[in-house]
Amino acid sequence: MDRINEYLEDCYQKALKIVGNEDSMNSPLPADIETNLQSILVASDKTRAVLAVVITGIVYKIFNPHQDVRKHQKSIPGGYAGRPFDTKYITPFLKAKQFPAMSSTGWLTRSFEQKVPYDSNYTGGITPERLKLDFLKAYDDIESYPELCEDMFIHLLCGLITMRDSQNVPMARPQNLTIAEIIEILESHFNHKYSAKGASRLPVLALYAIYQTIVTQLGRYAGKELLPLAQHTTSDLRSGRLGDIDVIDQNGEAFEAVEIKAGIAITHDMVLNAKMKIQPSHAQRYYILSTAPIVDSDKEAIRRDISQIKNIHGCEIVVNGVIPTLKYYLRLLKDTSAFTDNYASLLSNDKDIAFEHRAAWNDIVANL
Repeated sequence: MDRINEYLEDCYQKALKIVGNEDSMNSPLPADIETNLQSILVASDKTRAVLAVVITGIVYKIFNPHQDVRKHQKSIPGGYAGRPFDTKYITPFLKAKQFPAMSSTGWLTRSFEQKVPYDSNYTGGITPERLKLDFLKAYDDIESYPELCEDMFIHLLCGLITMRDSQNVPMARPQNLTIAEIIEILESHFNHKYSAKGASRLPVLALYAIYQTIVTQLGRYAGKELLPLAQHTTSDLRSGRLGDIDVIDQNGEAFEAVEIKAGIAITHDMVLNAKMKIQPSHAQRYYILSTAPIVDSDKEAIRRDISQIKNIHGCEIVVNGVIPTLKYYLRLLKDTSAFTDNYASLLSNDKDIAFEHRAAWNDIVANL
């Protein structure tokens, strides 16, 4: 991580601590600067470009105090390249923290592309007019009070964190749905078009919700323990786990594991990798499940190796689709409402799930 990304993360961590401690929420900024930044925050969800361009100016000024950041293009005499700086650092940071962000840069809109400085003479079409005045004042404050730039940045971060976290809404918990209805809403939830990362986590949560239910209802899992879900970015090798979902026996040995792929076709290599993972274990069953089909040209090799692994090791490798597997287990449940309740709880609490995924679930259930 380079020094700019490190700085962004450090400021983010400072802001998290401030938000978590109500006694430290008082801003050190002059009232007029604070009020102006607050106006930009309020508008940030609808006018994301303004937020990105303002933060770009603040952070660039911190690292280049002698640069007049109002001169946002190299084509302006004495200017700098604001857009590339935003594209490389600011917008990726905003997106990573699930803050309002443009697809690649705040300079995508023509309102900010004019080759003149962001000063009182700027004629760019930022609307509404009140927001344009707030934007230009922010740049004037950055240039007039460079010593306050870090405080400005942290103030914006505190506001963004507060806004983001306040969006965690209660999850819909549908009851008494048919299996067909459950599958319909799950497929809609998995396949919804999201801008936030984390959608590949949804099939994992759905299958984990199934396991939370079947370990208490099916005799196969009597005396077995379902391990907690690891975070989505944790590798199996580092965690010591076999799959995304792991069940252990009374002795703490691997009993069953599930590897889940979203939008990735099952290949022969996946079976070979599974073979390597299960060889040192006593696992009885290992699932490779995907929302995408098995690669046709690999089917025969997969079938051959699965049979060989079963005969030599004793572990049964099962390759299948996520949806067919969910359908199968839902038919075995005494009460499917337990599954939907577990899934809603996981959506609400999982750290890899964004507000967008939670909101989509509620909308899909409401429109069933």
